Amino acid sequence: MTAVDAPPIVFVHGTRFSAGQWSPQLAALHTDFRVTAVDLPGHGARAAQPWSLKAATEIIASAVDSLDRGPALVVGHSLGGYAALEFARLRPDLLRGLVLAGASASTRGAWAGPYRWIAGLVPRIPADRLTRWNDRLLRRLHPPEVVEATVRAGYAFHTLPAAWGEVLGRFDAGAMRHVKAPVLILNGEKDTVFRSGEREFARAHPDARIELIPRARHLANFDDPRAFTDAVRRFALHLPPSG
Repeated sequence: MTAVDAPPIVFVHGTRFSAGQWSPQLAALHTDFRVTAVDLPGHGARAAQPWSLKAATEIIASAVDSLDRGPALVVGHSLGGYAALEFARLRPDLLRGLVLAGASASTRGAWAGPYRWIAGLVPRIPADRLTRWNDRLLRRLHPPEVVEATVRAGYAFHTLPAAWGEVLGRFDAGAMRHVKAPVLILNGEKDTVFRSGEREFARAHPDARIELIPRARHLANFDDPRAFTDAVRRFALHLPPSG
């Protein structure tokens, strides 16, 4: 595949984060691909915008259009992965490939119970306290160059109840039948919760495969940025030509 044929790539962040989550990937890929990262509704620069999956898909669609290279590879992490699944259902014309990172667990059934409880708990904790906890955790676990863009952008705790409230109960492996493009299910090896349905998700799609980042957890793109980026690069370069 030549540089002209290489797909544009749109990155979609996870719960409470922003486009800054993808700074390591954007820096590593921008010389070979047209790349961008979005802020979902209620996050980052869109902190004042109400959350909805419909608005999320519209933001992803606008990002694809802004790259002006036709259908894109969409890389979604966690909440962003489920938003990317909804985008795949609503806008198959704009999707050339899909990477689901930390987003191959069913959000239906008993699994959702603890997360509904957490979503209800978060608004009761002062946002400044949650910010300090998150800053401390990210800086303890990851190098500054990996997480500082995320720390600077802040966190969207206020959006978490609405975002999880819409995603929980909505997605399972059946959502894969709406994806009309190749899929890479890219998980951290130790992300036991969010990779729990990866085999079912892969079996539900005719052109899906699973790849694990060794020793990585839910934030695999922080735990091993190079391995995560290399997996996205390989997948992008093996996508069929647009059209």
